[in-house]
Parts: sequence; structure tokens; C-alpha cells
Amino acid sequence: MLKDSLLEQLQLAHRNTNRPIRFGVYYKNTLIALCHALEDQILQDVSSPLVITAFQQGKWYLQEAERYADIAKKSRQIAIMAAPDTGWTQHPTSLLPNVNLVPLDPDDPVAQEWHLIILSPEYTAMVICQELSEADYGISGRPGTDLERKFYGLWTFEPELVKETAQLAIARIQRYNPQLAAQLLAAQQAIQPKLATPEFLSTVVSRVVDYLQTKQINIPVPTTTRYQALERNLVSNEIQAFLRMAQIMDAADTTNPTAAAEVVVLAETIAQLLDLPAWQMKRLRLASLLHRIDPLQRVESVLASSTSHRYREDAPSCPLTCPLIPGVQVLRTMPKLRAVAQIITHQSEWWDGSGEPAGLAGDEIPLESRILALVAYFQSCVNQKKNSRLSQQEILSQALEECRQQQARRFDPKLVDTLALLVMGLQQGLELPQITPKVSTGMWLLDPRLDSEGKTDTNAKKNLYTG
Repeated sequence: MLKDSLLEQLQLAHRNTNRPIRFGVYYKNTLIALCHALEDQILQDVSSPLVITAFQQGKWYLQEAERYADIAKKSRQIAIMAAPDTGWTQHPTSLLPNVNLVPLDPDDPVAQEWHLIILSPEYTAMVICQELSEADYGISGRPGTDLERKFYGLWTFEPELVKETAQLAIARIQRYNPQLAAQLLAAQQAIQPKLATPEFLSTVVSRVVDYLQTKQINIPVPTTTRYQALERNLVSNEIQAFLRMAQIMDAADTTNPTAAAEVVVLAETIAQLLDLPAWQMKRLRLASLLHRIDPLQRVESVLASSTSHRYREDAPSCPLTCPLIPGVQVLRTMPKLRAVAQIITHQSEWWDGSGEPAGLAGDEIPLESRILALVAYFQSCVNQKKNSRLSQQEILSQALEECRQQQARRFDPKLVDTLALLVMGLQQGLELPQITPKVSTGMWLLDPRLDSEGKTDTNAKKNLYTG
């Protein structure tokens, strides 16, 4: 990481905190998709956001200059940092009154970074990355094609982190143009961003995924191995888009802000008691993290249009799961989150067949969906009673009883019995660690060779449902 770069400053500021920065690695085409999706949101914005960008070199800005003319019409102010190239100051977009170019010294480490920082009263968003060094690329050296260039960094909607990064960027601009820095600082201070609404997140994340899928289709890479590497990076970022959305939705729910994390650990424990295979537990985990996301809940059901609701016997790779596509692979090779979306979609089915969207009954309902429905309901019941005067054991007993009242009607009777065993263990001192997912290292969801999921972040760990 380059000394005195914005990325390094951000990392150092969080190094000894409870929330250290964890950077992911992104291919250039992934970053283009992310930035275009976020820029499109500016074009739909009516709140005149503040936009700060870094393009590495002026030539990259010139490729986007026409687009930024449209973005300027919707923005309060735009600051563009880059090492200048011939002609970049003469482009018509550069002459707009609310567009300000900041020519960077070529030796400034920010000239090796790629940033898009958006501050709006309605939301915040950013992409902040730095290209890998020659040493980082290793013995293979720098790639021969532009789209295969790699960057490490992060992207997020988190207001405080975006505001902090904007301040770092403005401080860098101060070195070159103090008057502009003062204007940007005043504009930033005048904006009091809200936590993005679920509706907004749904729109933006859907756009991000659409761009990622488009980029995935149009990758002109000559070898299969290199194509697969790019494809996996894109799929990982689709997952990251939804995970970030889920995290912000949980944070916005002040009555139940840890719902997803608690549902994950409950679902995993049930799966362990049922001795489910590792691949099935992995996608159950991801479905649990994402179970409250509306677009996934409303995804079109393959089962709903099927002539039979029974499990396919010709799909041995999917035992006890929804018949999505014959021979569909598990999460690590799953295209576009389809398998996880199906699990989430069918969590609203009822054991007696009176649920939605497909009216499935009994074992027709995917097992993961049945587990998810039960533990999500149980977690909600426990959460509603947390502020009561009941003891922890009484809360657990009452929440279990509410589940039992819907046994064989809404919930799988055998799963309720398994939940009862879990509750008994909790009442006798069993501790369940709650682990906050490491979104930036989300590739463990796709690759079983990586064991990140088995490691515990001590700063994020706490025990659930213990006295």
C-alpha cells in the first residue's frame, strides 16, 4: 500500500479500533461496473450531492467526461483529482462552473488511486481503491489487458466511513487548491446524510448487479482460466452488493439491529444438529444473512411455474433442496445468487401448504427455507421480549412455545423438535458465538478451499442468548 495514500490513511485510522478496514481485490471491469451504477444513481438524484473523484490520470477522466457533464447537472459540486494529461483542462465538462479539476503531482500516491465519493442528504456511497504494485502482481507481472488490472480497496454505503474518507480527500485537495478545499468542506458540512432507506438500497444494489452481469457477459479475455478469475470476482461482488444492503437494513432497524447475524448462528446450529453437508450449510448461511432483503424475497420462483412441486430425483447435487436447475452446483459456482434467492423466496411457505409464493407443503418446501423460516421467527420472538422483566430462560421458553403453537401448521414439526433441543442447550449454558461477516473477504462463500468462515474475529464475537 502506497505511503501517504488515502487508502493507507483510512487503514491507519482504523487499525487499532473495533472496526478495522478490510480491503478486497477488484478487477478493473468490476470497478467500472460499480462506479457506473453509483453514478447512475446521481443522475436520478434530486438532492444535489457532493461528488469527489480520483481518476489516476487525466486520460481516464477524458473517457468519462461526457458522462460527467450529465452528472454535473445533478450535482452540487464535483472535484476531480488526477495526474493531468494534454487536453483534460480544455474539455467542455471541465469548464462547467460546478466542476473543479485538481491536477495531482505524478508522485502523489493519490495519482495511483481510483475513488468515487458521493455525499447526498439522502444517502452516501463510495468506491475507494488503489492499483496493485508490481510486487503485488507477483511473478506473472502486470497484466497484458487493461480489464485484468487489479485494485485493492472497498466500496460501501456507510455514512460515517464515507464522510471520513471525504474529509481525507478534501485535506489532500487542500495541498493543491486551498480555496476549493474550503468550498468542499463547507458543502460537506452542509450535508447531513441519512441512513439509506431499504427502497433506495434495493434500487442501487439491483443496478450494481445488473452492471456486474453485463460486464461479466462482455469480457474480452483470451483464456478460459483468466475469464474464470474475472467471472468469480464479479460474482463475489454481486454477493457483496447484497451483503452490504443487508447490513445497512439491519442497522436501520433500531428494534432488531442484529437480526441477520443472530439468524445466521441459529440456522447454522440447527444445520449442525441435522448433520447437513458443508455446501448446504454455506448457502443456508448466506441466505440467513440476506433473508430480509425484499428483492430476493420476491424473486420469480421456478417452483411456482413447475408442473410438479416434488423434488427432482435427477439432481443428486441438490438433495433436500428446491429443484432450481437440473444438476445445479452449490453456492461456490452458483450464478447470480439464484439458489440463495430461492431459499429466501420459499421461507414464507407454510408446512400445511397455505403459504406463499408456490403453496408448497411439507417436504416440498426446500429444507433450508424451512430452517430459515423457523429460526427467523424464533429470533424475532426472542428479540421482542428482550426488554421485558423475564429471565433469559423464560424468554427462550416463551419464544419456543410460540413456535410450538404453529408446529405442523406453519413450521416443520421435526425442525421445531430440533429447535427445542437447541433451546434446552442454551438454557443449560450452551454459548453460540455471533460473528459479524467480513464482507470484503466474501470469496469464502464461493470457494471451499478458503477457510475464512472458520475463523473468529475476536472484536466481533459475542455470545447469543446467555444469561
